Amino acid sequence: MKSKTQEDLQEKILGYLRDQAPHPMTAEEIADAVAFDDLAELRRVLAGLETAGQVVRTHHKRYGTPARLNLVVGRLHVQPQGNGFVIPEVPGSPDVFIPAAGMAGAMHEDRVVARINSRPPGRAPEGEIIRVLARANQFVTGTLEEHDHLAYVVPADRRIPHDIFVLPADRGGAQPGDVVTVEVTQWPDAHRSPAGRVVEVVGRQGAPGVDIEIIVRKHRLPVAFPADALAQAEAVPAEVRPEDLGNRIDLREKTVITIDGPDAKDLDDAVSLVRTDDGGYELGVHIADVGYYVPEGSPLDLEARRRGTSVYLVDRVIPMLPPRLSNGICSLHPGVDRLTMSVFLVFDSAGRRKSYRIAPSVIRSRERMTYDVVAAILAGSDPALTERYHDVLPMLHDMRALALALKARRQRRGSVDFDFPEPKVTLDRLGRPTDVYPYPRNIADEIIEEFMLAANEAVAEYYARRRVPFLYRVHEEPDAGRVEEANEFLGRFGLHIRDPRQAGTGHIEPRAFQAVLRRVAGRPEESVVNMTVLRTMKLARYAAQNLGHFALAARYYTHFTSPIRRYPDLFIHRIIRETLQRPRMTKARRAALEAILPEVAASASDRERIAEEAERDTIRLKQAEYMSTRIGWQAEGVITGVTSFGFFVTLPNTIEGLLRVSNLTDDYYHLSEQEHALVGERTGRVFRLGDLVQVEVAKVDVPAGQVEFVLAEGQRIPLPKNRNKRRKARQRGR
Repeated sequence: MKSKTQEDLQEKILGYLRDQAPHPMTAEEIADAVAFDDLAELRRVLAGLETAGQVVRTHHKRYGTPARLNLVVGRLHVQPQGNGFVIPEVPGSPDVFIPAAGMAGAMHEDRVVARINSRPPGRAPEGEIIRVLARANQFVTGTLEEHDHLAYVVPADRRIPHDIFVLPADRGGAQPGDVVTVEVTQWPDAHRSPAGRVVEVVGRQGAPGVDIEIIVRKHRLPVAFPADALAQAEAVPAEVRPEDLGNRIDLREKTVITIDGPDAKDLDDAVSLVRTDDGGYELGVHIADVGYYVPEGSPLDLEARRRGTSVYLVDRVIPMLPPRLSNGICSLHPGVDRLTMSVFLVFDSAGRRKSYRIAPSVIRSRERMTYDVVAAILAGSDPALTERYHDVLPMLHDMRALALALKARRQRRGSVDFDFPEPKVTLDRLGRPTDVYPYPRNIADEIIEEFMLAANEAVAEYYARRRVPFLYRVHEEPDAGRVEEANEFLGRFGLHIRDPRQAGTGHIEPRAFQAVLRRVAGRPEESVVNMTVLRTMKLARYAAQNLGHFALAARYYTHFTSPIRRYPDLFIHRIIRETLQRPRMTKARRAALEAILPEVAASASDRERIAEEAERDTIRLKQAEYMSTRIGWQAEGVITGVTSFGFFVTLPNTIEGLLRVSNLTDDYYHLSEQEHALVGERTGRVFRLGDLVQVEVAKVDVPAGQVEFVLAEGQRIPLPKNRNKRRKARQRGR
C-alpha cells in the first residue's frame, strides 16, 4: 500500500517529466526540480513508476515519460505469422505494428515498451520492443517433442513462436507426444531460446478431451476454485430460510417462469407478465439475487472478480461461481423458493414504458421452459405441449405481443440488429463432433432478449439519473475514418452509411447503419455487408461512466440480468441492494466506489475478451475436426474475406475455410484492394467479396482449427460487365 507521501511524490514527478522537463532527467535533477531531499526514497518511487511503465529509464540513466520519448506502453498481441501489434494503454492511441525481427524476446500478451521508428502514411506506426515490463506466459502448454536427445515443447498457441527447451531433469516423466504444461524458467532474448520445466502432463496428443484442455490452458482459464472460496460456498444454505425474507416482495404465488436452453443449469433470470386494467402490461424481470450470498470482499467475491465471467466452451462450462451456488441456491429452479432482485416495468399496449420500480423479492418459479418448447406452443404446432402448459398459455401469448412491440419501438429509434448465424456443434460422448449447424433463433429467444434489454435499460437509467457510482455497458459511436473506409466498399453494392460528421456537424446516428442492413436484407451479399458494418463499430465494454449504447440506440444501458455468470452484474446488484436499503450514500462509500469501479470495468472487459476468444477457439477446433472426416466434400459458400494470399469462404453450416491463391491454377491472380477482389491477370476472372462459389474440402489442420478449400471441379465464376445493371433490374422487379 502506497503512503500519501509516495502518492504525492509520484504525481509531482510525473507532472514535472510530462509538462516541464526540458530533456530526459537524472534522478538528482528530478530531486532538485520537485524539491525532495531524500534521494534514496525518490529512486524507489522512480523504480516503481518504471515498473508500472509510467516512466522510462534510458541507457544513460535518465528518466522521461513514454510519450515524450516517442515510446508506447501496452500489451503485445502476436499474430501466428510472427509479427504483431502493441495495443497502447492510453485510450485512443493507434496500435503499433511490430515486425517479427523487432520482438526482442517479447511474447504474446506481454506488457511491453515499444519505440516508434516510423509512421507510414495511411498505416499503423511501426516500431520495435525495447523492454518487457511484465511477462504473461509464465506457464505454456504444448506437445513435448524430442530430436537428437534434446527435448522441447512446441506451444499449442501459435502466437508463441518459440519452442521451449526442457532439460532431462526437468521433464517430469513426460514422454514425446505428451501434451504438457511447462513453467518458463529462462525467457528468450535476441541470442537464446526460452527454457522451462514440465509441471503437468495433460495427456496424450489426440486423447479424448485433451484438445479442449489445451485451449483452457492456452487462455489461462481458472478451473479449480481456491479452498477458501469453496469453503464459503459450502457454508451457504441450500434452501431459502425465513430469516432471508425480510423486506422482500413475496411473489411465490405469482405465475413466474424461466425460459432457457435445454442444457442450461445456471438459471439466473425469470419472467412474469400480467395485463393491466387499461390494456397494457406489467412485466416482471426477476434476477437471481447472487449478491446476497456473495458479500463484497469475500473469498467468493474476489475469485469471481478474478474470473470475470463464466466461460461457455463447446463441451463444458467453466463457471464464475462454484456449482453449489451457480447450479444450486442461486439458480431459479422450478418449485423451490429463490431470492431475486426484481424490476417491474409497466407498458401501454404499444410497448411504451410508463413506469418502473426495482425491489428485492422472493419467487417460486412455476415452470422451467425451453426456447424450443415456447416457440412450438406459440406456433400451435404441438397439441400435447399446448395441453401440458395450458395454464401459462395466455401469458405466453401476451409475452409475444409485448416483445414484438418492444422490438418494433427499439428498431424505430434506430437500434442496429445484426443477424449473424451462431454456430452450434453437437458432440458424442467422446467429444467428437457429430454435426455443425447455425443455431436457429425463434420467437422465444426474442421474448427473453427484449425483456432483458428493457430491464437493463431501466436499471441503468435509474442509477444514472441519481448519479450513484455504477457500472455501465457502453458502446461508443464509430470513428468517422472507419465509416469512410466502410463506405468505399459498400459503394459497390449501391449502399452508403450517411455520416453527418463528414460534413463537420453533429453525431452519426445508429439508424444510418440500420438503414444499410435493411436495404441489404435477403440479398446474396447480406452476410458480407453485415460483417463490414460490424467492423466499423467499436467494441462494447464496461465503464464507470454512462456513455450510452450506440448499437442499441440506448441512452442508458447496463448489464444487470446475469449475476451468476457476469461479474459486473453481480457487483451492481450489491450497489442496488445497498441504495435501496440506504438511499443516501456516505461520502466515504461514494469515494471508495468511484476509486474501484474503473478497475472493475477494465478487468471485466478484459476477461470477457479472453472468454470469447476461448469459446471461439473451441468452436473452430470442433468445426475443423468435423470437416477432417469430409475431405472431398463439396458445398456452395460465400466469399467473406479477400487477401493477397487467397480468399475465405463461409459455408451455410457456419464453417469458414481458406482457398489459397496458389490453388487457382488457371491464371496469376492479384489483389485489388479497391474492389476487394482477386483478379486474374490474363483471363480477367474475378473472385470478389460477397460472391457465391462452389468449393471442395481439400485439407484440414485440426489443432489450428483451419480448413482449406479448392474450387470444385468445373467451377466457373464469370463476372458480367453489366452486373450492376442486372442487380438494379432485379430490384425494380421486386
